[in-house]
Amino acid sequence: MSTNKLDQIDHQLLEILQSNAKITNAQLSKEVGLSPAPTLERVKKLEATGIIQSYHAQLDRDKVGLGVTTFVTVTLTGHKKQVTESFVNQINQIPEVIECHHVTGAGDFMLKIISKDISTYQKLMLEKINEIEEVSATSTMVILSTFKESKVLPIS
Repeated sequence: MSTNKLDQIDHQLLEILQSNAKITNAQLSKEVGLSPAPTLERVKKLEATGIIQSYHAQLDRDKVGLGVTTFVTVTLTGHKKQVTESFVNQINQIPEVIECHHVTGAGDFMLKIISKDISTYQKLMLEKINEIEEVSATSTMVILSTFKESKVLPIS
């Protein structure tokens, strides 16, 4: 199922589920104007095609003791496939790295890292990130405040 084959009801379903994944099928069907059976069938189809990838709880970082979020630009020692793959494999083993993007510009990768505090972040950088053989240089931006952070994709 491609985005070209999504109709208005599919778009409505996706918007509602992105905002409230715990909504009951009965309430969801009421909001989109279908009976429960076809609503459930559509949701299952969106899941089966991979458009809906997962359902999860979004946590308050401060309330779980994760007070520091950073963006880290990483420059690698080279651009060969094995260098990139090795770096990505190692980054995937570090749970504090919550996002890893291959980018253009000044660096090769942009990481989003979350940690308890600055000293925990510093230890992570010294003992894990900078110890990755393929890492040539890093540059950190500490997030002071976040004014917008949405997990809802603008699909309409």
